[in-house]
Amino acid sequence: MGSFHEDKGIDEIMDEIRYKPIGVIHSPFKKPKGTPIQPPGAQGIGGTVEVFAEYAEGLKDVEGFSHIILIYHFHLSKRSPLKVKPYMDDEEHGVFAMRGPSRPNAIGLSVVRLMGIEENLLRIQDVDMVDGTPLLDIKPYVPKFDNREGEKIGWLEKNVHKLPTSKDDGRFVK
Repeated sequence: MGSFHEDKGIDEIMDEIRYKPIGVIHSPFKKPKGTPIQPPGAQGIGGTVEVFAEYAEGLKDVEGFSHIILIYHFHLSKRSPLKVKPYMDDEEHGVFAMRGPSRPNAIGLSVVRLMGIEENLLRIQDVDMVDGTPLLDIKPYVPKFDNREGEKIGWLEKNVHKLPTSKDDGRFVK
């Protein structure tokens, strides 16, 4: 028995997927190099999310959440091979076993603290994105839905202690 892709043909099952940004993320980081690599490494660093006017109505009730999930496009990253050296290790790992910006689809995800909303502008903290990052979506962070106690964290087990001091070193920039 073949896979779904073999039976149908990729062209029959999937067209090209395109997303249109709904806003832009503003941060103190003007280039990738030196940017924190995850929100816990960026604690207290503030920024804003500017949601474009045509999407502002979708912000109704977002202020009731302490944290939000930002889904965005890594607009400055180059496409990488499927095995790369991540920021916190000297060994190569598969791109799907890491959270770096160079990926087959350059999609990023960060859980940030929501400090307030004024019309279409969200004030956030724990910003680990470069200024000007295109925003694709916002979702509320709900601990009962999103928080899982991980039993295994793979190669990061020996490296996760490096997070507070790890910064982007420019290796994935176009």
